[in-house]
Formats: sequence, structure tokens, C-alpha cells
Amino acid sequence: MTGVFATFVRRFFHSMQITNTILMIRPVAFRMNEQTAVNNYFQEDPGLQSQAINTKAQHEFDQFVKVLRDYGVNVLVIDDNKENDTPDSIFPNNWVSFHGTGTATIYPMFAENRRKERREDIFDFLEAQGFRIDNIMDYTSAEQDGVFLEGTGSILKDRVNQKAYCALSERAHEALFLEFCEDFNCFPVIFTANQTVNGERKPIYHTNVMMAMAETFVVICLDSIDDKKERKAVVDHIKADGREVISITEEQMHHFAGNMLQVIGSDEQRFMVMSTQAYQSLRQDQITAIQNHCAIIHSPLETIETCGGGSARCMMAEVFLPQK
Repeated sequence: MTGVFATFVRRFFHSMQITNTILMIRPVAFRMNEQTAVNNYFQEDPGLQSQAINTKAQHEFDQFVKVLRDYGVNVLVIDDNKENDTPDSIFPNNWVSFHGTGTATIYPMFAENRRKERREDIFDFLEAQGFRIDNIMDYTSAEQDGVFLEGTGSILKDRVNQKAYCALSERAHEALFLEFCEDFNCFPVIFTANQTVNGERKPIYHTNVMMAMAETFVVICLDSIDDKKERKAVVDHIKADGREVISITEEQMHHFAGNMLQVIGSDEQRFMVMSTQAYQSLRQDQITAIQNHCAIIHSPLETIETCGGGSARCMMAEVFLPQK
């Protein structure tokens, strides 16, 4: 294939990987969640009152939404429910994902207070926006056995090549991940990613903190994959599928440089979305490498990152659902 038709075909299949529509939850009770801090080593206590933290988080959230919309991203915003007391509701991608087949998937959550984030009215909202939900795949019964798989935090899908990447942790159990891959007809790529905490190597809580998959490239902290065979296998899969590997350091990962998401904006333009902290941690050669593929959007999210231990990608639940 050559010329315009080949370009169209590449664009069509690549567009399956990313979307223009993002669901985001505006926080009303955001704070440092003591139940997630036990294995999320990115969280820190800023020493502020809860109300002050939530006010700062709301300001960062609103600014982030405005930036995305200014670039033509279709952002659907729902307010959190204050009665639920859900400090991490700002990270909806951990409990739900929306697929092009019309399936909504609900995931089992490690922290008990995060399970209250799951809301059926969000499905009603999306259907009111013209999207179609034909089926709900529910894995939450695994919580009864102490087994967890936290959505697109734990799972990075290569939708074009039908692969799924997962760094195992207390929030990503291998058996359930393999069940997910069987249900969604994905080839599993399994590994362990670690970070240094007080001199010890401990599992990184979510895959999407150390790895971000775009259409034609992957940003990844290879230093976190201690096992050389696992590291080579991950790189081989990425390269075999024609993506460039853009490596970041563990220090950059701690500035959330792995927590990025590629989206579609106005006129089908591609953007890599990240926090300002993540952007500022990158070297110029890394920025150039990303910009060789697409433009960059960044917005300050320091309060959310400090207290929540998550960043830009965690805040965005992609919507691939078909239109009615």
C-alpha cells in the first residue's frame, strides 16, 4: 500500500488505540487516602487541612479540563458525590473502562473506600450523552478473595495488536489479569516493576505509573523492570509492533513522567497529555522524541500528585463506546 490509501489505513487502525472522549470526576472530598498509602509510595502528606487540599485539587482539576477542551478534547465531567467520602474518585480509570464493543468493565479495588467510587449513574450519564452500553463485564466479586485488578491503572492495552501489559502488584493479580486477557482476546505481557523505597525494591502499585502506550511509541521506565529477561521481553513486544521505545529514569518516573496519555484533539491532532511536573522532569532529547510523534499538553497537578499519588493519566477514563 502506498500514498493516500496507506496513510488512511494506518490512521484508521491507530485511531483504535486512542480516543477523543475522556470521562473525568471532579473531586469534592479529595485528600490523602490512608487506605491506599500502604502500597502507593508516590503519596505524601502535605500537612494541610482536608478542605484546603480539596480546594487546591479542584482548582488544578478545573484548569486541566480547560486546557484539554481548549485543544479540542471532548471532556465529560461529573461531580463526585460528597456523601460517599471517596478521596480518590478523581482517578476513575481504576474502577471502570469503556470499550469499542459497547462493553463497560468494572474492576475489583484494593482499598475498601475506593469501592464506593463505582456508580451506575455514570453509565446513565454516558448513555444520555449518546453512547451505547450493551454489556457490563464485572470482576468485582474477586474482592471477596482478596484479588484485585485496578482497571487501566493495572492494564495497558495495545488495542491494535490485541496485547495487554501488566506489572504485577498487590493491585494487579496475575490470575485475574489472565482471565481478563482471555475474556478480551488479548495476549498477556506480564512482568514486575519495582521502585526503591527506603533502600528496598518494592512493586510499583500501577503499571500506568511506569509505562504509557501511544499509537507509535511507548514511554517506559525500563530501570524499574529488574529482571533482565522480563525487560527484554517487554522491549521486544513493543518494537515488534513498530513502536519506538522512549526510556525514562526512575527519578523521572517519581515525577510522574510515566503517567501520560495520548488523546485526539481538534482536527484529529494527536496530543500526549501529562502534568507540568512530568514535563519539567524530561530531558530535551526525550521531549523531542515525543514531539516527533505528536504535540505535548501539560498542566500543573502538584496537589493531586502529592496527596493522591497519581497524575494526569490516572484522572482520565477513556471512552471508546460506540455512538447510539
